[in-house]
Amino acid sequence: MQLTEVNDSQSARDFLEVNALLNKANPAYIRQLDNEVNDVFNPSKNKNYKYGETKRWILKDGDNKLIGRIAAFTNSKYINKGTDFATGGVGYFDCINNQQAANLLFDTAKAWLQSRDMEAMDGPINFGDRDKNWGLMVEGFENEPMYGMSFNPPYYEQLFEGYGFQNYYNQYYYSMNVDDPLPARFPERHAKFRAKAGYEAKHVKLKDLEKY
Repeated sequence: MQLTEVNDSQSARDFLEVNALLNKANPAYIRQLDNEVNDVFNPSKNKNYKYGETKRWILKDGDNKLIGRIAAFTNSKYINKGTDFATGGVGYFDCINNQQAANLLFDTAKAWLQSRDMEAMDGPINFGDRDKNWGLMVEGFENEPMYGMSFNPPYYEQLFEGYGFQNYYNQYYYSMNVDDPLPARFPERHAKFRAKAGYEAKHVKLKDLEKY
């Protein structure tokens, strides 16, 4: 196996492509927006570079085929609740179903974080806000992912736990179609306020946004 640091335009493209290659067997998969992933690793686009740094790697097999990727992050503003350890992060992890390959990716990220005086490694997380690419998907593989949601093959949980990661909290995603009926409490509360003197409810009009 050949591990390469992402340090030019070709390796950056390969970093994006790994995710599509490892998820292509799932018809529910929707590719992340390339520009949004690239912006995470662009100091001129990501304000978090004021507080930390990143490093990325891609992994190829003996036939020069892409089989994995990982990114590592330091962020002085990141707080890992329940511990006083200086904590770095890993994310954008993708890998074939091979523990040895996964361990090589994790070990590489771990060594880099240790060189930055990190004492713990949290992941998968993102170098930024928690509304995108945060957490490991462990249920719902048959559903198309919502925008910003992590999406990965089912065996990733085994690769993480096989390396020594443990689950400390669960994260849930909820969705509804735009034409689904609202829960009963919404019309009930609307009627309550509408009945009060001095209150009025109306639909927003785009041409009157400044007024509203």
